[in-house]
Amino acid sequence: MNEGKSELGQFGARGASGKVVIEQKADAVSFTKTSASFTGEEVTATETLTSNGKESETTVFGTAKKKSTLQWAADGKTFTITFSIVFERNGQSFNLNGIETWSLYAEGKSLSVQTALTTPQGDITTKAAYDKK
Repeated sequence: MNEGKSELGQFGARGASGKVVIEQKADAVSFTKTSASFTGEEVTATETLTSNGKESETTVFGTAKKKSTLQWAADGKTFTITFSIVFERNGQSFNLNGIETWSLYAEGKSLSVQTALTTPQGDITTKAAYDKK
């Protein structure tokens, strides 16, 4: 992640993955994200989404269920992921809904991930910039 080009708001670097590896397959896109946990430990998670617009379900943050849909733009350089995560805690549940827009720029050498979240505490918008290694 290039923090100088990112706009992470109140969460700073904790608001985005420090490293993202993307693998495009014939019918899916896999994301391996590495970030620091709240205790400072490095955490890596992999998620695979179908690239045909159908909903995928994964488990995140231990037991939370995440439902996601990936939709490619006509230019083939941008896609949007719409997701909803249901958290259960102390017998209560709450939803986190979001839209991520992933875009290549600088001739494919840089990646921008714009995220708009809707939470029970309000809306959050961030932009994370990544440089290809």
